[in-house]
Formats: sequence, structure tokens, C-alpha cells
Amino acid sequence: MTMRELRRPRRLRSGDTVALVAPAGPVPEDLLETGLEQLRSWGLNTRVGKHVRDRHPRLDYLAGTDADRAADLQEAWCDPDVGAVFCVRGGYGSMRILDLLDWTEMAAAGPKVFTGSSDITALHDAFATQLGLVTVFGPMAATKAFTEDAAAREHLRRTLFQPESVTILTRSTADALVPGRARGITYGGNLSIVAGSFGAPDAPTPPERGIAMLEDVTEDPYQLDRFVTQLLRAGWFDHAAGIALGSWTECGPLEQVRAVMSDRLGGLGVPILWELGFGHCTAQRTIPLGVAAELDTDAQRLSILQPALL
Repeated sequence: MTMRELRRPRRLRSGDTVALVAPAGPVPEDLLETGLEQLRSWGLNTRVGKHVRDRHPRLDYLAGTDADRAADLQEAWCDPDVGAVFCVRGGYGSMRILDLLDWTEMAAAGPKVFTGSSDITALHDAFATQLGLVTVFGPMAATKAFTEDAAAREHLRRTLFQPESVTILTRSTADALVPGRARGITYGGNLSIVAGSFGAPDAPTPPERGIAMLEDVTEDPYQLDRFVTQLLRAGWFDHAAGIALGSWTECGPLEQVRAVMSDRLGGLGVPILWELGFGHCTAQRTIPLGVAAELDTDAQRLSILQPALL
């Protein structure tokens, strides 16, 4: 499906109600409780999905059955009292529930904030193509990236409550893989999940002029090569004006990962910024997907040209 111009949901305010769901992997109880406390300290009212604490009866890498995980997400999204839906962790499983959601009913519920990262990339893509919404790619409430990383948590909070205050994304590790400046619409997320979406009838088509955002975790360099090569052959980068690469935690020696990206992507002739600091890393930056942005490798930054939320 073609990614049309996306709507921006309303920012969060103190007193808003947010729903927490687990579309993918099982949720650590201690991290969930800590995350809930921290969300409440922001002035938010929290509702936890009925099946967030479930475990799949046979597949221990899933938080409950596909039907139950999908039902939690659907119910949260369609609840008129809920202003945002927070995915509490990634892992694997979001792709399994895409065909179980009633997108027509969810579209009728109106725009609201949706946030998560990693495996949640599958849902970010679906929310863009099915609901036409800007979404927020950031740390999740039942992970240490949220509960123990104050910098990452604060960047997410500001994105959700004061989005105009976080329109410049930069990091000391960022530098030019291919120099230049480009403007486009942010798209992408977790590399392996993006690559895994191809072949499905509802696989998203990137924007006509985009800034591709990619990161991953625990994938060896040869696997990253395979994913990027698949995306190249599928035309995923055909309309990319620039590329921003995030973190590559536990993906092998960083110099080898960098060599893979340079070898596979350097020939595209577009600006590429290395290690911008989103994804699975300390002090991770929250990034909006589906908004206009400018990539500037000389300044080592991505500038969000419109705040993620209204």
C-alpha cells in the first residue's frame, strides 16, 4: 500500500489515560510495575490490557495467544477514553496479529498516539498504511531502556508532551557514511522486521521521497547484509533521499557492521548518517515515523521539520 500523507495525533497532557498492551513477547512483571509508576509520575492514568501478563500456552516467546494480544490492542485503540497506546515490550510476535485486527473499526476510533519500537515496527508500518497515522518509535515501558535509562525516558516524555522541544536529533557517535543533506518523510524502524514484511499483500510502500531509518540488535553482520540486500532488491530504497542508521547492539564488531552498510548502501548516492542513536542503545532517541525531516551529515543531525504530535 502507498504511504499517503499521514495525520499527526494530539500530544499528551497531564490527566490523559493511556493503555498498555503487549503485542509481542512476554512481559517482566517487575519492569512493568516500575514502568507504570513512572508513567503515572508524568500525570497519566494507566490501563493495562487484560492479557499483558499472559504467557502463550506453548510458545514461550509470546505474551499470550495471538487472538488475545490482538484483542487487547483493538480494545485499547477503540476505547474513546484512551489518548495513547503504549506497547510495553518487543521481542517477537507483532506480525502475527496484523491479520486479526479490524482496521475499519480502528480507523473509526480516530487518531491517537501509538508508541513502541523494535518488533513493534510491524505495527508502525500497519498504522501508517491502514490508519494513515504518524507514530512514535521509542523506548517501551516494561523494558530497562525505559525503567533504568533516565535520558531515554525523558526524551520519550518530551516527544509525547512537548514535541516541539525535540526536533533536533543528534548524538556524539553520529558521523557521515556518505556526506550530504536531504529532506524527506521518515520511515523504517527495525531492519529485520522491515525486511520480513515483504511479500505480504499489505506490505507498505515507502514515501515518494523519504528518509530511511534503520537499526537492529543481535543480528550478525552477514544477516544484516542479507536484510539490506533484500530491501535493495525489493526497491525499498528507490525513493530514499537519505538514510539514518541507528544502533547495532550485539551485532558483532561495529567496524564490520559499518563496512556492510557502506558496501551495500554507499552506491545509492544519497546522504547516509551513521549511529544517530535510536534503537537498542543507551540514551536512545525517540523518533517520529511519517513526518517531514532534514538529514544533514555535516551537522551530524536529523531535524524534524514538523513536531511529531499536534
